[in-house]
Amino acid sequence: MTRVYVGMSGGVDSSLTAALLLEQGYEVTGVYMKNWTQDLPGMKCPWADDLADAKRVAVQLGIDFKVFDFENEYKHKVVDYMIEEYKNGRTPNPDIMCNQEVKFKLFLDASLEDGADMIATGHYARVEHNILKQAVDTNKDQTYFLYRVTGEALGKTLFPLGEFTKPMVREMAKERGLYTAGKKDSQGICFVGKVGIRDFLSLYVEQKPGEIIDKKSNKVLGHHDGAIFYTLGQRHGLELGGGLPYYVVGKDMGKNEVYVTTDLNDGSLWKNTVELTNIHWINNVPVEGEYSIRVRHRAPLIKAHLRYENGNVTLRLVNPERAVAAGQSVVIYDGDVCLGGGIVIQIVILVPDW
Repeated sequence: MTRVYVGMSGGVDSSLTAALLLEQGYEVTGVYMKNWTQDLPGMKCPWADDLADAKRVAVQLGIDFKVFDFENEYKHKVVDYMIEEYKNGRTPNPDIMCNQEVKFKLFLDASLEDGADMIATGHYARVEHNILKQAVDTNKDQTYFLYRVTGEALGKTLFPLGEFTKPMVREMAKERGLYTAGKKDSQGICFVGKVGIRDFLSLYVEQKPGEIIDKKSNKVLGHHDGAIFYTLGQRHGLELGGGLPYYVVGKDMGKNEVYVTTDLNDGSLWKNTVELTNIHWINNVPVEGEYSIRVRHRAPLIKAHLRYENGNVTLRLVNPERAVAAGQSVVIYDGDVCLGGGIVIQIVILVPDW
């Protein structure tokens, strides 16, 4: 019998994952990954409640249950990475780094060492012969967050929810009487729940007042508590008064200045060429040509032409895309297959014809 260790977060998705695998004849062990336990001002970390919920479901299912403590590694590989990226003026995605470094590396290795044959999670994605494919529920598809996982790791991973929609998952959990069937999905930063990124960063970086400047007139419109807290395309939180809304079109970390405009057609907001570094291909390196790309989770797939330059990937977008910021991940698809992707380092407005 195949032994599967299921990452159980205390939510409905991972709970149903464990239940389905048990029904399919696997020998299932539930594992809670203790990644973050720190309370934040005005927000109690939900880890203890999540652990209790995961335990309750494991008892319901009659499966073994373990806790893997990755807190030190998580702080170093995910949290410190995120903070450093923001300090450098970029916009990282900690969920992607968590999957790369923790769930499909630390968790996988620890599970195999403990006697598991495979691992499973509640991600909405599909795996076929080490190939990562989009979930049936394209609205919930999570391949964007999984693009840095290796093909080798995927060969030892099960995603039972990839064939179902979220409403189906809720209904199946309810039919089975799972304790977490009605539990709401977690929101906000992956490891601290509902706390916003600004509130979280404020604990680790010193507030540094600076000016908000109109890009066109060079006029000072207001002040901010630190350029680190703003990202390209941001509209809310500027507090610049009435009239047309302002959008962030750039920032200078050295001068601690944030640049804004009311012009939605400003060239700083719309890009037709994106350069990627830290490239990761799940399996084989794709040939140059046209592919579909996703510039952020739940953004629609758009067409782009891929070419290789100086070890990086350059993407020429068929149509300009709004607010693509340095540090973001761009994920590349061939049909429903997720090939991999990279991290935005340079954005060009005008390029010669290819």
